[in-house]
Amino acid sequence: MSQSERDFVPLSIAILTVSDTRGEADDRSGDTLAELATAAGHQIVARRIVIDDRYQIRAAVSEWIADSNVQVVLSTGGTGFTDRDVTPDALRVLFDREIPGFGELFRQISREKIGTSMLQSRAIAGLANDTLIAVLPGSPGACKDGWNGILASQLDVRHRPCNLAELALGV
Repeated sequence: MSQSERDFVPLSIAILTVSDTRGEADDRSGDTLAELATAAGHQIVARRIVIDDRYQIRAAVSEWIADSNVQVVLSTGGTGFTDRDVTPDALRVLFDREIPGFGELFRQISREKIGTSMLQSRAIAGLANDTLIAVLPGSPGACKDGWNGILASQLDVRHRPCNLAELALGV
C-alpha cells in the first residue's frame, strides 16, 4: 500500500445496520465497522439500525447525505438475494455516481474466503452529494473483509495513486 507524505485526515462516518433481528445490544456488524473505523482514526458521528424496508433505509441515508457533517456512510446488511434484501436497491437510486469497482473488488476478496458463494453478494458503493456510501453484507466477517481489503486504504487520504477519501472531502 503506497502512502504519500500527507497527514492523515479523519473522516466523519455514519453507520447503518439493516436488520429485522438485530438491536443495539447485538449489532455485531455495526460494532465491527465502528471499531475498525475508530481504530483507524476516523470519527463515528451517527449510528442507526433500521429494518429491511427500502423506504426506511433510503430515509436514513438521505438524512446523512444531506448533512454536511457526514462524509461517509457505511451500511451493513440486506445485500443478498432474499425478498427482504433490498439495501442495494434502496440506495443505488440515491447515487450521483456509482463506483462499480467496489463491488467487483469486494466479490474478488470474498471469493478467497467463501468461494463461489460470493455470487450472492450485492455489495455496492457510490457517491451522493459528495458523500461516499458503501453497502456491505451483514456479517462481521464480510465487514472486516470490506474494511481491511478496501475501505482502510480508500478512506485514507494518504493512499496513492488515488483514494475515495479525497472525493468525500471534496479535495
